[in-house]
This record gives sequence, structure tokens and C-alpha cells, in this order.
Amino acid sequence: MTMETIIHFFTNIPSSYRSGLLVGGLVLCWGLEGLLPLRALAYRKWRHAGLNLFFTLTTILVNLAFAGLILAASQWAVAQRWGLLPWLADSWAAPVWLGALVGLLGLDLMGAYLAHWVQHQVKWLWQFHLIHHTDPYVDATTANRHHPGESVLRAGFTGLAVLVLGAPMWLVMFYQSLSVLASQFNHANIGLPAWLDRGLGWVIVSPNMHKVHHHLAQPLTDTNYGNIFSVWDRLFGTFATTSPEQISYGVDTHPAPEETTHLGRLLRLPFAPYRPPKGRK
Repeated sequence: MTMETIIHFFTNIPSSYRSGLLVGGLVLCWGLEGLLPLRALAYRKWRHAGLNLFFTLTTILVNLAFAGLILAASQWAVAQRWGLLPWLADSWAAPVWLGALVGLLGLDLMGAYLAHWVQHQVKWLWQFHLIHHTDPYVDATTANRHHPGESVLRAGFTGLAVLVLGAPMWLVMFYQSLSVLASQFNHANIGLPAWLDRGLGWVIVSPNMHKVHHHLAQPLTDTNYGNIFSVWDRLFGTFATTSPEQISYGVDTHPAPEETTHLGRLLRLPFAPYRPPKGRK
């Protein structure tokens, strides 16, 4: 596939594409979870999926609400030749493929890694992010288990990244498509051969790498923030690894089942009193 084909496709992308991509990614990951399960999860898969798909729907609605603002930011930056990518193209005559690579890396750094890191550092933002971490059965549906408030924050970071980079909208759509698939893949309950998972982990966030982040206690909870590319965790010293058998999902400050599976409790969780982490390994 040439760069021209990619640009043409994501410039003229049909409105139903992202929904189809999300559903198709889930179906594929569910199939892989059945064929290559990382662990046997003792849960009602469809009931678990129903709760997480509710938050997936709210994420889609928030993204739709912010789509116009992100589009406007992209169009303004491109028209004004504002941002890193226009500077690379104008000052250094960077080819389109190099600009696309820099853009993907930049969107992943600011729109995913940085946003994720901030949510773990700021107490009131952590309260919103808790919904994602309280899932006791991490699988592909966990990828979009986000409180609507968190979805707003992530959309804001994406918009900021678009302005800083001066990213054209086709590149934003390309990045978001990769982001959806990467998140479903690295959350999926997939047990890849150890050599393959380690190999993938040098370039992209692999399933075993991200499962470390879903361990129930610090310090492992505060590692492996990446979404698509694993380079950021290695570069900024937030990379960690451990055996999948040593990982227990959830958050040790919220161990009660009703706190992790009740929709109303989850929606109110950001407004409940803050509970400091226990800090055990």
C-alpha cells in the first residue's frame, strides 16, 4: 500500500469506518482469546462485555462530540502552516512518509502516553481513570472501559497534539485507527509465545507488556503507559516487565466486587473520596 493510497483512503474515509473497525477488532481479538488464551478467566464473558461496551458507547459519543473541534484545529493548523510537520516539510523538505511517521509518533506521545501518565499523577484525574483499572478480568473489551470524563480529557490531549504537530486530518484518522486496534490487541487475553511477545514489545505495546500496567498494586500500576509504540516507556524510564503469572488484575484500593461491576457505582467513582494506593508489590 502506497502513501498516496493511505492518504486518499483516510481523507475520504466513510463515516461508518471507525465503528466497523472497532467491532471487527473486537471480533478478531475474541477469536484469538478463544484460540490462544493467556489465562482462564472465571467470568461471564457476555455480562462482562456488556458493561464494558456501555463505556465504549460513551467513549464513541464523546469522540463524536469533539470530532468537529479536532477537525477545525487540524484544518487551521494546515492552512496556517502551523506546527512541527509543516515546519519539517517546508524547512527540511521531509518526504510525506517521514512526516507521517513523525506525526504518528507525536500523536501517540501526546495523545496517549502523556495523557495516560498525567492521569496517574493527578489525584482527581486518577479518580476518573480508576474505572479502567478496576476491571478484574482484563480482555479486549477493557480497551474502551473509560469514564466519559476521561474520554473528554483524552480528546483534549488529542486536540492539543494535533495543534502542536500541525497534523492533517487524514493522519489523525490513520493514527486513531491504529490506536483502536493496538488498544484492543494489547488488552486482549492473548497468550502469545514468549519470544514473539518480547520481540513485538521492542516496537509496539504487546499484550504481556500492557498487562503489567493492570497489576492491582504499585509500583507496577504506574508503568507501561504506552498505547501503540513501546519506545516512550523505555525512553522515559516507565518500562517494567514481570511474568504474567505474577499479575493480578484490578486495583487494591477497590477490592469489593460491587465496586468493579456495578454501573452506577462506577459512574460515581470519580466523585467518591480519594483512596491512597497501598503501595504493595
